Amino acid sequence: AGAKGADSTKGTVGAVALDGRHHLAAATSTGGMTNKMPGRIGDSPLIGAGTYAKDGTVAASATGHGEVFIRGAATATIAHLMEYSRLGVAQAAHQVLIKQLPQLGGDGGVIALDGKGTFDAPHSSPGMLYGYLTRDGRIITKIFPSESPANE
Repeated sequence: AGAKGADSTKGTVGAVALDGRHHLAAATSTGGMTNKMPGRIGDSPLIGAGTYAKDGTVAASATGHGEVFIRGAATATIAHLMEYSRLGVAQAAHQVLIKQLPQLGGDGGVIALDGKGTFDAPHSSPGMLYGYLTRDGRIITKIFPSESPANE
């Protein structure tokens, strides 16, 4: 993919982690939408919308059109697909971010990590800045879908 402008990505900062005792954690911070309505609550602070973590299942942090992530209970839905439909983290995240949320009228992305250390970062937005540390200590950074891990 060629160079894209700053409008191709979102402004959220998120983190997901798996510790040595196999506990999962997720955090999400954002400035919200530009020119937002006074009093608007976005998806970032809402557990199950923009942020979710459950030991043994998934840690997920999302960015995008917050109202759509709230209506779609995006990060909780990823966890539920993993738990109840036995989908892997990549399949569950792809189902929510690429197939379901765009039908609700928004786009965005998620970083997601399962309890075994499997990571995925699907996004329906043109770009999403993210990075991760591999088991062998390499730091990988990516922006555009052509650079993303396979979602199939």
